[in-house]
Amino acid sequence: MNHFRSLCLAAMLAFGLAAHAEDNARIGYVKTLSGDANIVSGETSSAARVGSPLKLGDRIITGANASLGLILKDNTVLSLGPDTEISVDDYLYAPAREALRLDARILRGTLHYISGVIARLKPDAVTVRTPTGTIGVRGTRFVVKVAD
Repeated sequence: MNHFRSLCLAAMLAFGLAAHAEDNARIGYVKTLSGDANIVSGETSSAARVGSPLKLGDRIITGANASLGLILKDNTVLSLGPDTEISVDDYLYAPAREALRLDARILRGTLHYISGVIARLKPDAVTVRTPTGTIGVRGTRFVVKVAD
């Protein structure tokens, strides 16, 4: 009986650790969506839906008549317009350890950024890169458009 309990406990612990790791891999989620958009994770592309998780390194691509809103763990809001492609290349949100970082990249399209906790606590830890430069966040919001 003790062996059976030990196996059950080990299985529950492994499941809990896997679920915790999966939750930690998520840096945000799709809050709003109008039209078609995709989330590209590595070589896999899937249709974005409200509630879809966003993981570090994912690329988000909106269609010609689409808009999409993302909420990151620190309550940063990223609103994407039509024909937009962005990725979050670095994200660290551990305020208790003062470990904060957000590095996003917009390749094309429009992005409306609204600061979350990271930018409020450590503004210099947030950057948004474009094909021609880097935006350092010093305020609470901005809009950027990257033309083809």
